[in-house]
Amino acid sequence: MAKYIGLMSGTSMDGVDAVLCDISQSSCTTLAAHSIPYSAELLTALNALCSEGPDELNSLAIADRLVAETFAKVTLALLEKNNLRPSDITAIGSHGQTIRHHPNSDVLSAHFAESSIRGFTCQIGDPNTIAVLTGIDVIADFRRKDIALGGQGAPLVPAFHDAVFASDDKYRALVNIGGIANVSLLAPKQVASPPKGFDTGPGNTLMDQWISLHLNKSFDKDGAWAASGHCHSGLLDRLLLDDYFALPAPKSTGREYFNINWLSNALADYFPSSAELQSEEKNNNLAPKDVQATLLSLTGSTIAQEVVQHLPKTNHEGAKSEVIVCGGGAFNKALMNFLSNALCDYVVADSHSLGIHPQHVEGAAFAWFAHAYTHNLPGNVPEVTGASRAAVLGALYKRQ
Repeated sequence: MAKYIGLMSGTSMDGVDAVLCDISQSSCTTLAAHSIPYSAELLTALNALCSEGPDELNSLAIADRLVAETFAKVTLALLEKNNLRPSDITAIGSHGQTIRHHPNSDVLSAHFAESSIRGFTCQIGDPNTIAVLTGIDVIADFRRKDIALGGQGAPLVPAFHDAVFASDDKYRALVNIGGIANVSLLAPKQVASPPKGFDTGPGNTLMDQWISLHLNKSFDKDGAWAASGHCHSGLLDRLLLDDYFALPAPKSTGREYFNINWLSNALADYFPSSAELQSEEKNNNLAPKDVQATLLSLTGSTIAQEVVQHLPKTNHEGAKSEVIVCGGGAFNKALMNFLSNALCDYVVADSHSLGIHPQHVEGAAFAWFAHAYTHNLPGNVPEVTGASRAAVLGALYKRQ
């Protein structure tokens, strides 16, 4: 066994998680974890970088260093809390902070006619800085090899989920609900089938942005605000018309697509005039809390329909299949209740049932990806991402 640290900050940007793992060829055990939030100033800068704006290059370069500094701080705090030295850690696996993810973009060929390549993804958090500040080798830049091979660059976690969480005899879905939601579909080990997976659509991001706009809160604790409203079925149907939900796998998306502008356009389309929308709100027919309830239903229903479509309800012996939820969405009681009701033919639980805190699963995944790199093992699943082949993901940034 060797100790690795995984560093993760997802599309919700609610903080940086450092997860300490003991990893061997056949197991990954989470030992400890520590999290810190971004500073308010850095969070503002990162949110601005997620959409086009002025002076992007300078802002990007500054944020790249500041994110790395934050990643280093959480690593050093984790070491101190557990009485460990940098020399006790084999390597850090750093995901970085995604600020743009456009795997299907035609922007390259649109600007450079001679180019045949499509799509890009961008994660910041300079791994050189992390390595120097922590004194630990860093493996980073995990997604761009898959993009270079024609893949989506996401989701990557199905490989980890399958290696660590596949059941001996039951079908299992791992649903990660961060800013974006993704699902890993795992066959029993005895079936010996590769995992499947894809992004189902928005996870917390639309709910987070909507509550920030109306209540100046960063997230809807327990889904209480959504639970106080009523889902507007007509608006939900309109949101579900988006082309993304009908796309076949492989597919991935990001907050560059599902954001407050996307929602505003849908609202404007469903309520053709702003006067009509304001009138509806005044009459409490579509209060902001009802939009929040509708957004929760959007996240829950898009997850549920993919699970029902792709995951058998039982194995050959009649044992119910399991739906295991991780990520910040696992703490949204209203969303978990929605999923339990929508997936009543399955066993629905959070990842505590598998012995790992829901907030630590993705961090553990990137510790595992660092282990895969150091052992020359592939980290992507072509059936998931659409890449032309499996590949070792990441690059090494030495501490010395």
